[in-house]
Amino acid sequence: MKAIALAAALCALPATAQDPFGLTEPRAAVARRASSDNPDPASNDDSKRPIPGETTVLADLTGPGIVTHLWITVADSEYGWPRLLRLRIYYDGSDVPSVDAPLGDFFGVGLGYERPVQSLMIRDSSEGRSRNSYWPMPFRKSCRITITNEGRRRVANLYYQVDWEKRASLPDDTLYFHARYRQALPNSGARPYEFLRVAGRGQYVGTVMSAVQGEAGWFGEGDDHFFVDGESTPSLSGTGTEDYFNDAWSLHVSEGAHTGVPVAEGTDVGARMSAYRWHLVDPIPFTRSLRFEMEHKGWTFNNPGDGSVKSAFGERTDLLSSVAFWYQHGIARDQPEPPYGAARLAHANALQIEVDRALADARAEGGKVSVSKELFWGKDVLLFVPDDVGGKLHVPFDVPDDGDYELSTELARGSDYGKYRLLLDGKEREAAALEHEPGADVRREGEFDGYAPETYVGALMQVGWPKLTRGRHVLTFVCSGRREASAGYVLGVDDIVLARVGRDAWAAGLGVRAPAVPSASAADVARALNDPDPVVRGLAATVLRDRGQDSRPALDALIAALRDPDANVRLMAGNAIATLGPDAASAVPALTATCSSAAEEVHVLRSCALALGAIGPAAAPALPALQALTKLPRVEWAAALAIHQIRPARQ
Repeated sequence: MKAIALAAALCALPATAQDPFGLTEPRAAVARRASSDNPDPASNDDSKRPIPGETTVLADLTGPGIVTHLWITVADSEYGWPRLLRLRIYYDGSDVPSVDAPLGDFFGVGLGYERPVQSLMIRDSSEGRSRNSYWPMPFRKSCRITITNEGRRRVANLYYQVDWEKRASLPDDTLYFHARYRQALPNSGARPYEFLRVAGRGQYVGTVMSAVQGEAGWFGEGDDHFFVDGESTPSLSGTGTEDYFNDAWSLHVSEGAHTGVPVAEGTDVGARMSAYRWHLVDPIPFTRSLRFEMEHKGWTFNNPGDGSVKSAFGERTDLLSSVAFWYQHGIARDQPEPPYGAARLAHANALQIEVDRALADARAEGGKVSVSKELFWGKDVLLFVPDDVGGKLHVPFDVPDDGDYELSTELARGSDYGKYRLLLDGKEREAAALEHEPGADVRREGEFDGYAPETYVGALMQVGWPKLTRGRHVLTFVCSGRREASAGYVLGVDDIVLARVGRDAWAAGLGVRAPAVPSASAADVARALNDPDPVVRGLAATVLRDRGQDSRPALDALIAALRDPDANVRLMAGNAIATLGPDAASAVPALTATCSSAAEEVHVLRSCALALGAIGPAAAPALPALQALTKLPRVEWAAALAIHQIRPARQ
């Protein structure tokens, strides 16, 4: 079996070729699927909601077999979340993942963005929210696929399907699929950017590369180099970064079967780029080792203010990241560990300012402002409806210290949304006009078009890289019109994102570490339920949930955690109590009180209702509270199930 050869063969087939997929031939395989489907037929709650630090197992498969398709969609309110969710795939019981990459980057788009991708191996539809991978992933003994939430907010919804084939055996020479994330934030000076350095036998099949320009001018004059089997001189050398991605004269938004550019924002400071290339008809074989790197050189300036060119092939400072895709014999155990969570964001210090929480401070001119709760699954939006063109929304925000910042805002789109210009402290944003590679873009979007056929929240618009003083500043949105198809002039502001930039700020990202929870005993974990960090407290409750009956000594601490100020801790405490079943009868009063709280979050209500059901008949005093919950559509099924589990033994 040459799984990866299929895609390459399809591209080389003549138009008259018959049955390229072998669908007319008997197939020596059994089709299987793992998914987030809820086993309760009365429930439509088919998603998972991992809290910060939690790992969700998407599939735990027994081989031999081959994963043929991954589908994942996520609703998350945290800035940059596609970079904060970490996808890992382990083969044959290995403790080293063969796939280790941020979810978004693996699916063809870096930088924490959602963008459409239409290619042979990756397809991201619905504005990039529906992610599909068609990379064949064979395994002999087992395949374990996980996603870890390395952010600081709970994922509102995580849906997934893993399609795979159960096989009787695999050929001895079958190569295993690998993908690994790397970054250099920033990459400075003459040092090339390295995508992959690996020992073994296999073939290189794809690249996703992303960049944030740390200075103005085109960054991508560097050539790609592949060093095969220990070469000192690369046997494959290219002619430029955009040339490697099969574009020309800079990079431009495009899509294609083998190459594409989901993100291209021009050549000004702060501009972003993300591109993919699949080596389906031109894989790069290696028998002992492979090293793939790109020169990091481009246009530089003596003084960006006057645009005088220093070099057309000079050393630069930019923020680079990538995912390398390859197949190899066995499992690659020599790859570096990717950074944790926010350290993978371009600016690890990014501050997400929720403007809906400051409605009283927002000021409207020529229109009305309000808050739209849950406009899209966990995203509350500041909504401005102007009377006409020219209406303004002023949104204040506070800067903690003097310094250089990147300022962005995440906005909503919809069928009745308008076009808006952005002002910072009353001034228009200025676009740089610099010398650049002929044909390259020098583009700064001056206007945001909010029209879309369906509601979408999370469109990022960069205001710029201003020097800001400590204290209050104001971002002003000015209605400039609407598209003909739009039914109105609405504006939806999800948040403002403020991040320090520069070498010192970027270096601080290296200090981001995974939260640690003691794991020696239930008592040790229970003590972590009092940690000052809510992420650690939530993880402690998660550890107790996973230990099941072994967590009985921590029951009193879990009951106390139902009053924790953080909803994630309350949710996981309820889940942990549920695993104790009837032994958790002493938790019934606290669970009932939580279920009776009118201000409680839906997911916490579900968790506590299910815990009451798991306790069984001893939870009978909670029946009136559960009956009330059956009137809430998003809690109804959990409450009804709990009532069913409690009542039969009483009748």
